[in-house]
Amino acid sequence: MSAAKSATAVRPGPTDSAALQGKVAIVTGGASGLGRATALTLAKAGARVVVADLDARGGREVADLVGGHFRACDVSDPDANRALVEFTQEQYGGVDIALLNAGVATGCGLGADFDLGRYRRAMGANLDGVVFGTHAVLPALRARGGGAIVATASLAGLAPVPLDPLYAANKHAVVGLARSLGPALAPENVRFNAVCPGFAESRIIDPLRGMLAEQSMPIIPAQVVADTVLRIVTGDGTGECWFIQPGRDPEPFRFRNVPGPGEPAGNDPAEPAASPKGLSR
Repeated sequence: MSAAKSATAVRPGPTDSAALQGKVAIVTGGASGLGRATALTLAKAGARVVVADLDARGGREVADLVGGHFRACDVSDPDANRALVEFTQEQYGGVDIALLNAGVATGCGLGADFDLGRYRRAMGANLDGVVFGTHAVLPALRARGGGAIVATASLAGLAPVPLDPLYAANKHAVVGLARSLGPALAPENVRFNAVCPGFAESRIIDPLRGMLAEQSMPIIPAQVVADTVLRIVTGDGTGECWFIQPGRDPEPFRFRNVPGPGEPAGNDPAEPAASPKGLSR
C-alpha cells in the first residue's frame, strides 16, 4: 500500500490483490454478513485475518475458513479493542489493515419508544466501536510505517433517515470522522476511509426484509461490499466515503462544500472536484 493521498485526489485503479500478500487484517463484526464476506475476500487476496465478534460460534467458523484466528471482542469496550490489537500482534507480529465493521440496529426512536439501554448499545457498537478501534489500532499501524482503516458506515450516514434518526446520527458521525481523520493521518501513511452501503445482506436488515420485499427493494450482496473494501484498502485515497447502491458502481460520495463566511449570497457553494482541501464534491 502506497503513501496516502488526500481525499479523492487519486482514485484506486483496478484491485491489486498482490498488495495484500503477507498483510495482517483485523475484521470486527466478522462472524456474519459484511464482515464475514470481507474476511473471506481479504484472505483470498493474501491477507492473514483475525476475526473479532461477540458471536463466538460464527466467528470461529469464519476464522477456520480463512485459516486465521478468532478473538471475542465487545467493540464498545476500549480495553477489549486494545486486547484485540495486542492479540493480533502476538499472533502475526503486527497489523496493517483494520475493518471496523461491527454494528447493530438501533431498535428505538426519540419518542415514547426511546430506550436508554438500546440507545447506548447502538452508539457503543456503531460509533464507539469505530472510535475505540481506531484509537487501539493506530499505534500498531504506525509501527508498520502505515496502513489502512475502513469503517463501515451506511447510506444512512449520507442521507436523512426519518424512520431511524438515531441510527442516522451514529452513521453520520462515522462519516464525519472519516472525512476529518483521513487527511489528518495522511502524513503518517495511515489511510482512513468509510464504506456506506444501502440495504445490504446482513443481520441488521432482518427486521426490514418484509418491507423491502413489499417495495421490491433490491438487497446488495455482501460480496459487493467486500469487493469495495478490497478496492479501498488496495488504493491510495483517504478521507473518502464510498457509497454502494444497486445498479451503480461504488465510488466516493461527492460532498458539497460548506459556504465560507465571505461567500456572497446566492452563490452555489459546491466546490470543484479536486479542491486544495482534498474534499470531494
